[in-house]
Amino acid sequence: MGKGFFITGTDTDVGKTTIALGLMAALQQQGLRVAAMKPVSAGCTKTTGGLRNDDAVQLMQQASVELPYDVVNPYAFAAAIAPHIAAAQNNTILHIKPLCRAYERIAAQADVVIVEGAGGWRVPLNENETMADLATALGLPVINVVGLRLGCLNHALLTAESITAHGLQHTAWVGNTLCTDMTCTTENIMALKQRLPGDCLGVVPFTASLSQQHTSFCENIARHLNVSTLLSH
Repeated sequence: MGKGFFITGTDTDVGKTTIALGLMAALQQQGLRVAAMKPVSAGCTKTTGGLRNDDAVQLMQQASVELPYDVVNPYAFAAAIAPHIAAAQNNTILHIKPLCRAYERIAAQADVVIVEGAGGWRVPLNENETMADLATALGLPVINVVGLRLGCLNHALLTAESITAHGLQHTAWVGNTLCTDMTCTTENIMALKQRLPGDCLGVVPFTASLSQQHTSFCENIARHLNVSTLLSH
């Protein structure tokens, strides 16, 4: 069974999918078969094949192995709201065990699996469990996507503390530039490097929108990431 990494972020909309796609491309450039998983998604589009999440579809397009959509994204909801609320509106309860089984199925077919969480680290899944509990059940080292904007230092450090408190390894982090007018960007990145545990895999510059060419976009993100340290974990 292949190894895996859990991708979390300092908030929602910090570019977890962008970084996940770049990591997949970078790992593939190392000759690895890479698969992906988006355990829970909200904000899905109705299609003839069922609900589809754009992030999950992009991850599937980049993957080295072809898998059924409902294995890559077992829980999918139409409303773009917190997953546990979307589930409740659909008379559904999110359970971690089916997600672990889906992960095992994916990991059996790949060298590396990139698992992208939903929202931030402590987003609720049900009345008692959060996204952090899913990562703990999977037992995966965590890569933290830090959205570079005002407030990122606090969010990044709190996220890292919680990851460690859950007994997981804050293996690495990636800085993702979310705007062009952040004050003292260099100083903030230096503060993160001094304080966050794990390696900085890179800092991705501001990207206004996805390239029309999916593959070239992923490879462009990969240029800013150094995954060599991940392969030793």
